[in-house]
Amino acid sequence: MPLPKDNLLFGFASKLTDEQKEYVDSIFDNQLTIVNAKAGTGKTTLAVACAKVLERDLIYIFSPVEEKSLGYTPGTVEEKEMKYIVPLKDALLEINENPDRVIQAEGNEENMKNGNAWVKTMSHVFARGTNIKGNKLVIIDEVQNFTRGELKKVLTRIHDDVIVVMIGHDGQCDLKDPKKSGFVPYLEHFETQDYAKICKLTVNFRGKLAQHADLLNW
Repeated sequence: MPLPKDNLLFGFASKLTDEQKEYVDSIFDNQLTIVNAKAGTGKTTLAVACAKVLERDLIYIFSPVEEKSLGYTPGTVEEKEMKYIVPLKDALLEINENPDRVIQAEGNEENMKNGNAWVKTMSHVFARGTNIKGNKLVIIDEVQNFTRGELKKVLTRIHDDVIVVMIGHDGQCDLKDPKKSGFVPYLEHFETQDYAKICKLTVNFRGKLAQHADLLNW
């Protein structure tokens, strides 16, 4: 089920590269899309846009890679999460959605009650014991920063009626020991499954400085 021809995907559709079209079509077609993408390729924005077009509640899952647990930073859980959801907020703004209105959070109870808050954020730290099911699209962002165990903990929460988009870049791991990353192992683990597709995005749209910086290997 590729993107309907009469849906402009918030104005992006006519401007998508062939790689981006394949990525968007995969989100519509498959339960699981894994994208190995450079910075600035539109990977998060397009996944968030697809969730909105598909009228699915969005769950955005991240890894607090800079600390062993969110408890190390001051404030409420939502305050601790704030720095990790900047890419999500930027993506929402790109599709003309107000993050303060659509993200479930303390102080946003009115929009949560009336159904306007269709986005939930969570760290994998709080995924254990949860069930993720129903009309939802899950984005697991910066997957290269999840260990194998952390990814397994998240992925084993997923029911078959949920669409999952795993977003990562095998060249930008922030783990102290990149060998512990679960991104490439899980990419290889799922690549033969008929409900999954592996995509690549290689064009950095931020400009020549960002493009050149991305060429330097670790």
